[in-house]
Amino acid sequence: MSKVIILLGAPGSGKGTQAVRLAEATALPHVSTGDLFRANIKSQTELGSRAKGYMDAGELVPDELVLDMLFDRVGHEDCRIGYILDGFPRTMPQAEALDARLDGSVEQRVANLQVSDEAIVERAAGRLLCKECGAIHHRTFAPPKVEGVCDACGGPLYQRPDDAPDVVRERLRVYTEQTAPLVRYYEERNLLTHVDGSGSPDEVFRNLLTTVQPDAEAQG
Repeated sequence: MSKVIILLGAPGSGKGTQAVRLAEATALPHVSTGDLFRANIKSQTELGSRAKGYMDAGELVPDELVLDMLFDRVGHEDCRIGYILDGFPRTMPQAEALDARLDGSVEQRVANLQVSDEAIVERAAGRLLCKECGAIHHRTFAPPKVEGVCDACGGPLYQRPDDAPDVVRERLRVYTEQTAPLVRYYEERNLLTHVDGSGSPDEVFRNLLTTVQPDAEAQG
């Protein structure tokens, strides 16, 4: 039976980082809808061209088109035994549409990474990115050896406007509004497990791996 692992979590909860680690530990491909959009648009596929048309017009890409991209990707051989979804579904209509397309023999496991809003705001407010290599530092948790200078390449560090506290709080408000029904939906079907995302990355990973693959031995 193939397995689909769905990771839920607010922006800044660390689900993208954990998805990459889970993919390595489980040998399941990490499928990010954001990456799918970029890849299809860059490759100028028919799906990508349709999506770009909506985006250029300032409109949301319809759920059905997102699903077409997703199922085009997971139809590849590397997804035969399953895959990890990061960033999808985000809303109830997306979750219902996904269920309608999944074969009944597919095992679903849903993990919701829980991190307090204030902790996410603190994480974002201190995040520093390198303009040269993209390496991430943090003023509190991983400060650079030299202020304003990337440890990896010596490039200048900067903070994204999206990481400003007020912007982050608004993104969290929208996320909570959209996903609260989604959490209930998966809870009612006994598919969802809440995972404490406030610990160290290694602690979160061990708990997450136990949740989605109970018989696995987590590698730190």
